[in-house]
Amino acid sequence: MSSPLPFGSWPSPVTAEAVAAASPRIDGARFVGDEIWWGESVPSEGGRTTVRRRSRDGEVGQVLPAPWNAGSRVHEYGGGAWTASDDGILWFVEKSDQRVWKLAPGHDPRPLTPAEGGMRFGGLVFQHGRLLAVRESHVGSGAPARDIVEISTDGRGVRTVVSGSDFVAHPEVSPDGERLAWIAWNHPDMPWDRTRLRVGRLEDGGVTEWFEVAGGGTAPLQPLWSDADSLVYADDPTGRWNLWSADVTADGGAVPVAPAPADTGGAVWVLGTRWFRLLEDGRIVAVRTQGGDSVVLITPAEDQGSAAGVTVLPVDVATNTSIDDVRGTRVLITAAGVDGPPAVWLVDVDAPDPAERVVGGASSWGSEWLPRARDVVFDGPRGPVHAIDYPPTNPHTTGPAGARPPYLVMVHGGPTAHVAAAPSGKVTFFTSRGIGVLDVNYGGSTGYGRAYRERLRGQWGVVDVEDVAAAATGLAAEGVADPARLVVEGGSAGGWTVLAALTDTDAFAAGISRYGVGDARALAADTHDFEARYLDGLIGPLPDAESLYVQRSPLSRPERFRVPVLLLQGADDPVVPPAQSEAIRDALAARGIPHAYVLYEGEGHGFRRRETVIDALEKELAFLGAVFSFETPGVAPLELHPRDPEDRLSA
Repeated sequence: MSSPLPFGSWPSPVTAEAVAAASPRIDGARFVGDEIWWGESVPSEGGRTTVRRRSRDGEVGQVLPAPWNAGSRVHEYGGGAWTASDDGILWFVEKSDQRVWKLAPGHDPRPLTPAEGGMRFGGLVFQHGRLLAVRESHVGSGAPARDIVEISTDGRGVRTVVSGSDFVAHPEVSPDGERLAWIAWNHPDMPWDRTRLRVGRLEDGGVTEWFEVAGGGTAPLQPLWSDADSLVYADDPTGRWNLWSADVTADGGAVPVAPAPADTGGAVWVLGTRWFRLLEDGRIVAVRTQGGDSVVLITPAEDQGSAAGVTVLPVDVATNTSIDDVRGTRVLITAAGVDGPPAVWLVDVDAPDPAERVVGGASSWGSEWLPRARDVVFDGPRGPVHAIDYPPTNPHTTGPAGARPPYLVMVHGGPTAHVAAAPSGKVTFFTSRGIGVLDVNYGGSTGYGRAYRERLRGQWGVVDVEDVAAAATGLAAEGVADPARLVVEGGSAGGWTVLAALTDTDAFAAGISRYGVGDARALAADTHDFEARYLDGLIGPLPDAESLYVQRSPLSRPERFRVPVLLLQGADDPVVPPAQSEAIRDALAARGIPHAYVLYEGEGHGFRRRETVIDALEKELAFLGAVFSFETPGVAPLELHPRDPEDRLSA
């Protein structure tokens, strides 16, 4: 029988340690001979990424031993840090030096790229015997240069295949080895704004001239060759990323492939994500996103007068889905599942059986502790606001009769990003203790088409704040959440929205900012090259829009901070340096606002280490307990500091 206890104090087996142990990041998967390999972070080893293998008989082992760490820093967000060949050779980017290394069976890793030159590599692919990568060269004080390169697999060096633009991604060699297709874009565009799909003839290993197949006013992504003369790619001329097919030898233009009111494509924050793959028989396995993800099998029409066949595959994905590799009728898929944890699925598109989970699965605490996600839509000042409601869920405990629970309103980063109905360990950590979670896809989020994504254009710090506040107050108006106990929480760009919501609205009783932006001008001056012109579209180009940068920045109005704030920050963050959080801390201290500031040594933009994940999660719960005066069994209380600006918690 359930027993009533104050919200926030419910006993729960979902500890911060359990969340850290159950929350590895999956970094791609592929078939290697008759084995399956995948990248996986190891929180207990400082968050390093290893590569694991599952043999044909089901035995799981490690390919990349400690202390080797597969991690790219191209664009700072990396991606595509490893690939492999069918004979069991692993190529990977070592995080510590950003060189590409080769690990052959029975040998130690050896470097293939030089130690000097300020080079970074990412987006590794092995195609038709060629190892290709995106190279980012940091030389001198200017902006980094990027090109697509071929890396000799026997250590003879690196040569440029194609350059000529600020950014490049998705290199694909045609089956006959005579052409290269790739995606390019230039400042100030981001890859979800405008890109160009280019094709060039390969001569002596390089491209000397090219032509454009699509883009300029749209954002084509991920070209794949269906034969030596034809491409399939994602593009959004209709406002949704759908699949298109084009004969690169003809002038007839592109034709749509199974158009749908959903996205096959997304924001290219990292290199290596694949939203579709082609089977040998011409069928296509693709992700479709409308709020959440689904995986479909598309049988293209034999002629333009008939419709393609579309079948939904039995894969319980929710978000961050990548179609990583195909072999015959078998497909490897990575994603966060409907039950939360990241996983690798193996599915045979012609088999009646459900997809098999290669790694990942139900959380150790059991499905009865998982909250049932509810997709909700609220009326915002500028249109609908999409969100996911996770109510407090505990099979043994209920809240006091007639009381409504506190809610943690989560704001994703990006801001061009997306969340879907997948109860993560972090979500379950709170809901199992009697704290509801509302995850908001404010205007500007992906997953709902270009129009929804561009609602934020020029309006960052306005639309996101309006939408998050509308969702929070809307949930309270439904009678679901306690309107006096709404807390807004987010990291990076989500932290900006947190701080702006605290200064510009009265919707929230407290806020939690993880490495959040407080000063837009400082961000524009300090941030890395990938995002150097991002704010042109989100706020406006400098110097003309400088007054808007000042007006929108939470640090421009510190007198409006009125409620408690928790600040969590990585000491080595290159995207949002600690100075931003420390300026917020100082403003709170100067006004006597209850607050805590925690600086994590050795952490960057996003927390990776097991001990950091544990401490940050417990600090957030303890902060809520301190603000709303409830006990947090098993988690030490947190003292809030309205004192000297130099007061700081260390972890």
